[in-house]
Amino acid sequence: MSEVVRETMEYDVVIVGAGPAGLSAAIRLKQLDADLQVVVLEKGSEVGAHILSGAVLDPCGLDALIPDWKEKGAPLNVPVKEDNFYMLGEAGEIRIPNFPMPPLMNNHGNYIVSMGNVTRWMAEQAEALGVEIFPGMACSELVYEGERLKGVVAGVFGLEADGSLGPNSEPGMELHGKYVFLSEGVRGSLSKEVIEKYNLAEGHEPQKFGLGMKEIWEIDPEKHKEGSVTHTMGWPLNGNAGGGSFIYHLENNQVYVGFVVHLNYKNPHLYPYMEFQRFKHHPMVAELLKGGKRVAYGARAISEGGYQSMPKMVAPGVALLGCSVGMVNVPRIKGNHNAMLSGMAAAEAAHEAIKAGREGDELTAYETEVRKGAIGKDLKKVRNVKPMWSKWGLLPSLVLGGLDMWTNTFGFSLFGTLKHGKNDADSTEPAAAHKEISYPKPDGTLSFDRLTNVSFSMTNHEESQPAHLHLKDASLPISVNLPKYAEPAQRYCPAGVYEIVEKEGEQQFVINFQNCVHCKTCDIKDPSQNINWTTPQGGDGPNYPNM
Repeated sequence: MSEVVRETMEYDVVIVGAGPAGLSAAIRLKQLDADLQVVVLEKGSEVGAHILSGAVLDPCGLDALIPDWKEKGAPLNVPVKEDNFYMLGEAGEIRIPNFPMPPLMNNHGNYIVSMGNVTRWMAEQAEALGVEIFPGMACSELVYEGERLKGVVAGVFGLEADGSLGPNSEPGMELHGKYVFLSEGVRGSLSKEVIEKYNLAEGHEPQKFGLGMKEIWEIDPEKHKEGSVTHTMGWPLNGNAGGGSFIYHLENNQVYVGFVVHLNYKNPHLYPYMEFQRFKHHPMVAELLKGGKRVAYGARAISEGGYQSMPKMVAPGVALLGCSVGMVNVPRIKGNHNAMLSGMAAAEAAHEAIKAGREGDELTAYETEVRKGAIGKDLKKVRNVKPMWSKWGLLPSLVLGGLDMWTNTFGFSLFGTLKHGKNDADSTEPAAAHKEISYPKPDGTLSFDRLTNVSFSMTNHEESQPAHLHLKDASLPISVNLPKYAEPAQRYCPAGVYEIVEKEGEQQFVINFQNCVHCKTCDIKDPSQNINWTTPQGGDGPNYPNM
């Protein structure tokens, strides 16, 4: 569609994605120079509509960005009051004491928040400074000028089913910037293109991912403990996959119940969504949720590679922010603070460059700050926890990872920097090498089938548009993935997008793109790396209320 003639708009900085990284960058740019022209483009129907996070927020990023956030009414209303860690067995649990844990694992001073609501508040602060924010504007294409990335195409609507422009289509517009910031979150489609085009991952470990699923429950007030934070490991995953759960008590008798499955699991029969549903039947969890009701559901991938998996973050005219790079501290299950700090660092580098009369070059000062500054120090201390878990399993990694985090607190590691090895797609082994896993049927009270739960994500897509999930080879799901891997897309997708159906005696691979909650798991875990997630038209996808 590059031959299409579009209107253009010129800015100093164009920011893709109104998450914590993108909004922090926008706010910081305007703090530094009120005359800078800054635009933020958000594919969700509103700011926060596509934000899903745990979330226990370390406020250090917000402290640096907006020191008077309390006076300005930031929605950080529930300080953490207690931290609980449990190892689960099928019928019981063992509490892991807090005292042997390294200091960085302490949640004292952190807040249980809805990051969707935090970003909505941040958008208000940005707009008050003069930032232009356009929700419902998906960025579908990058604009290059020679080797430089110059801008994005946004606001394409009403394409025909084959992807062509029709009589009712809007071709969108080009937004050009002296610099473009990509803050799309995990596995963003534009960031993926930039990483491949400029070979930014060369010399770095492959990025690793988890799938995070989350429900909001309203529970019996007598069971509610505002400010309580609980994490579990062990059952039901046991040796089948890495991962665990979180249970956070926020205000209004609500609880966030979440479950994370590391996507480097080997057995293609594993069904992450059903592992989450089974988890809620553990006696400790079932007792908490008994008499309550689920009010929301969502899912998204989490970047877990950490320090050694962060690609080069800059190329001519473009910088990758936050989870586009992968800045989650895995043992702490926190990345929002680093996303905010990365947005600030990118803004400061771009401001200095523009002030010096530069544009379209590499913002090397941004990358230096990320790797050498607070973000790099945060991630370096925990860099071995994830590879230890992958190589040696849960219990050895608990002991050795704890030891490594303690020694890193004093500035050294006995293990150096461990490698991740394979990417998550290549970790999938043939189905014949593994036993099928039998999952109990959801009871409709504690556990739910996927399609019922997807309705609680308020997901919607215009069905006449082209599918935003592209197969590089349409024959592979049936010819390779089904016989070799039992076609795991039927199971790894937490929204039931993919299914195998029989029509006229032939098996067919069906893509129900309308169900997609934009988690990007298919783009990551497909063993043939055959699925390419791209953005649908703006405003489509989930509409998360308080995730």
